[in-house]
Amino acid sequence: MKHLFAFVFAFFCFFVFEGKAQVVSTKKHKIVLQLSNGDTAVHRMVIRQIGNLKKAAPNAEIEVVCHGAGIYILVGEKTTFQKEIEEYAKNKVVWAACENTMSERKITRDKLLAVCTTVPSGMFELVLKQEDGWSYLKIGY
Repeated sequence: MKHLFAFVFAFFCFFVFEGKAQVVSTKKHKIVLQLSNGDTAVHRMVIRQIGNLKKAAPNAEIEVVCHGAGIYILVGEKTTFQKEIEEYAKNKVVWAACENTMSERKITRDKLLAVCTTVPSGMFELVLKQEDGWSYLKIGY
């Protein structure tokens, strides 16, 4: 009986609470994320965290600056997150690739996903965004 009650309670919670995003703020927040890690587990985490941010602040403007090994999330033949990146790009998420990293790793613009933009320096893009009042988040380690 105890197990039946636990199952019914869990079933009830799933249907009552599942899928209801908790909006924390409707203000237009500006958030810049730094991704410099090539680990696909970290890439999965950034995709999940962007989803969490968009649920909490649906009007947030987000830019993901990818440099170093983090750039591979934006390389068409390397990424496993193309669908998610393209979906987020439709919803105020900018995906920026560092041109310094592209040059160093011999990645041409045509190798990046079409929804990406490029910035001359990923690090300096982070500086500019922070000087312009954007909140900064480092993703990964």
